[in-house]
Amino acid sequence: MRMAVMQEGTDLCGRVDKAAAVRRAAAGDREAFEELMDAYHRRIFAMVYSRITSRMDAEDITQEIFVRAFQGVRSLRDPELFKPWLYRIALNAINDFLRKKRLRSIFTLFTRERDDSEVPDPIRGGSDYLERKEFWTRLNEFFSRLSPSEREVFRLKFLDGLCIREIAEVMEKNESTIKTHLYRAVEKFRRESDLSGFLKEEKA
Repeated sequence: MRMAVMQEGTDLCGRVDKAAAVRRAAAGDREAFEELMDAYHRRIFAMVYSRITSRMDAEDITQEIFVRAFQGVRSLRDPELFKPWLYRIALNAINDFLRKKRLRSIFTLFTRERDDSEVPDPIRGGSDYLERKEFWTRLNEFFSRLSPSEREVFRLKFLDGLCIREIAEVMEKNESTIKTHLYRAVEKFRRESDLSGFLKEEKA
């Protein structure tokens, strides 16, 4: 299993050329915004689900992200920055959810269990299921040893497929800082003998 960057009619930075649709959406064209949703929904959902690990919550959060985007698209000054702008909305929504979840846990004795329907049957999945489960378990253990910034940069780069410039836009940091966080995370990843073979490296 390898982590690969998703491809989708992109330029050198992985940006989908949707500037015209963004301009129409900003002018109130709902069909144009639906076009943008079609282009990004799968990728945004994957981003949310990889961090939340609850399909039901991920679906709700993804819907909320696009509602926020629709309400705010008129304020986007540069249509070509729609993608990192959308990912920043997604990251904020994820962090809001996790923060509220932590607060709820303070006031309850029971933690919310994962929906059994989300977890594949290991018997039906066979060794492939076990391999995937082991990979994600080890990856999450690795994430726990990174700083918050290193973890998010690594995820945005290798799981969500963003380039350095887009990650800088999403996290509102300069590119040099992003490169530093990424370098540190990748160096730590390389020292993980059980995981290093999974990483498909690519140039920033």
